[in-house]
Amino acid sequence: MAPLVLAAAGRSDLSRPTICVTGQHREMLSPVLDYFGIVPDVDLALMFSGQSLSELTARCLHAVAGEIARVQPDCVVVQGDTTTAMAAALAAFYAKVPVVHVEAGLRTGDLQAPWPEELNRRIATLAAAVHCAPTERARQALLDEGVTPARIHVTGNTVVDALVWTVARERQAAATWQARHAYLGERPLVLITGHRRENFGPGLANLCAALARLAARFPDVQFVYPVHLNPQVQGPVHQALAGLTNLRLTDPAPYPEFVWLMDRATLILTDSGGIQEEAPTLGKPVLVLRETTERPEALASGAIELVGTDVERIVQRVATLLEDPAERQRRRSAVNPYGDGHAAGRILDLIAARAWLA
Repeated sequence: MAPLVLAAAGRSDLSRPTICVTGQHREMLSPVLDYFGIVPDVDLALMFSGQSLSELTARCLHAVAGEIARVQPDCVVVQGDTTTAMAAALAAFYAKVPVVHVEAGLRTGDLQAPWPEELNRRIATLAAAVHCAPTERARQALLDEGVTPARIHVTGNTVVDALVWTVARERQAAATWQARHAYLGERPLVLITGHRRENFGPGLANLCAALARLAARFPDVQFVYPVHLNPQVQGPVHQALAGLTNLRLTDPAPYPEFVWLMDRATLILTDSGGIQEEAPTLGKPVLVLRETTERPEALASGAIELVGTDVERIVQRVATLLEDPAERQRRRSAVNPYGDGHAAGRILDLIAARAWLA
């Protein structure tokens, strides 16, 4: 959403947006807001330890509804497939305020994977008046579900806008990051993220077992795992992997630092959705710790590969990419199917034109 906020500031045909955050993962959110120079107008401070998805959804729905009633916006813009996006879309729908859904039309076809995100984005689709699809494939998915064609617009994804801007900035600051990560030296880097709810328990345990084997097999490779703050991730990961000399467990990296790490990486192992879109821009092969993906374009381009959470499969595919430079080069995608870095402008054009009236 940051590219939308920044681009809106320079538009005379738009009012200043009202920025609302829930406060989720504040330790990770605050540095991102600071980096992009964004000051929220509303902080709902919804998070508390141990709350269930039902509790979070109810609190978010109620709180966002109150802000919509107070602000009286012309539209509500939500992005992606989080519980926040779903609840905010529903609150706006109840208030009869048009919903602009950024990153619309992503689908796996399986409500259990990713869970609960697949349900969240389907609900957001039903509530939305304007669908900003990142790709033609996402547009087709929406058409297949009966969405009115005039309400669907292929804009690209704003995650690419943010990445292009950030990579250019952080490459200029490379010396700072190289000093902070001096332990890397010139060694190959395997960057890891693993935090999705469907992988809690056995899936995360399998990932850790595979990483332990890989670290032992490739002592000259540096593995870096910024560990999500969720206790259900922190506990198992540190218990299984702490103390391995060439596998570094870190706190979640601030966005600019993580972008630099992605840019520096030889390959990336992740269950994240956004990284599947960022990798083609950076030319990095990605092994996805899931059995399905809502980013089939990246799969078709060869930039990503689904490996699930089977230990043997993870070990085998990581080993192949580390040992075979030609295979890594083959996996590089020449064109990012998710956009050209100008999605935010297209979306703001739709808002300025009140596309929900189409």
